[in-house]
Amino acid sequence: MNKEKLSSKLKNRYAKYLRNFIFGVGDSLVSSVGVLSGVSVVGTSPKTIVLAGVVLIFVEAFSMGVGSLLSENAAKEFKEDREVSMRHSLVPSFIMFSSYFFAGFIPLLPYMFLGVKTVFPVSIMSALFALFILGMVSARLRGREIFRHGMEMFLIGGTAIGLGVIVGTIVNSLN
Repeated sequence: MNKEKLSSKLKNRYAKYLRNFIFGVGDSLVSSVGVLSGVSVVGTSPKTIVLAGVVLIFVEAFSMGVGSLLSENAAKEFKEDREVSMRHSLVPSFIMFSSYFFAGFIPLLPYMFLGVKTVFPVSIMSALFALFILGMVSARLRGREIFRHGMEMFLIGGTAIGLGVIVGTIVNSLN
């Protein structure tokens, strides 16, 4: 889809979908891999890690979807200076929920199928790879430099993973 050919109205309409998709996937990958890394680095059992991951994904996907519904609706009411039905915000909130939900399983799936010794780096690399692809795809859709935006997402995710590991290690050492 050529960026110049889209009308301003279509860009405005699709921008909220793109925003919710990128936010949902990015936040899910970063949050999930950060929590999974922080919990696994202290020697938690794979079963407990999977349980924590599944709970995190379900609760956070719902929270993010509801947050999107409420914030999209509030922004629309603010912009139009009148009360607006929430049904206009259902699609963006569903995109937020779905993108968060499905992306969360990218770093979690290795914990479900791989052995304890290999799962940690595989989970991290799968999330980082997905973040890199997300950055590239979003840059492509916006007509921006693909590799640079992929690396941006990769580095942001890597920082979150490092933070999860550091916090998990520090908290574990306090016991």
